[in-house]
Amino acid sequence: MKLSARNQIKGSVTEIEKGVVTAKVKVKIDAPIVLTAVITKEAAEELKLKVGDKVQAIVKATEVILGK
Repeated sequence: MKLSARNQIKGSVTEIEKGVVTAKVKVKIDAPIVLTAVITKEAAEELKLKVGDKVQAIVKATEVILGK
């Protein structure tokens, strides 16, 4: 699948926490960082996500805010 978003980060699913409506999916990327995505439970089930799956986190935002 090709996407217009340029911020695509490859990683592996390390944890999935399913709630009634949403699923919290933790993705470990190359750096010692874990991204957390909150998606619908239905989407997690349709993607058949499981721990160890290789995924791409795609970030599409209108702005990025940095703080120091």
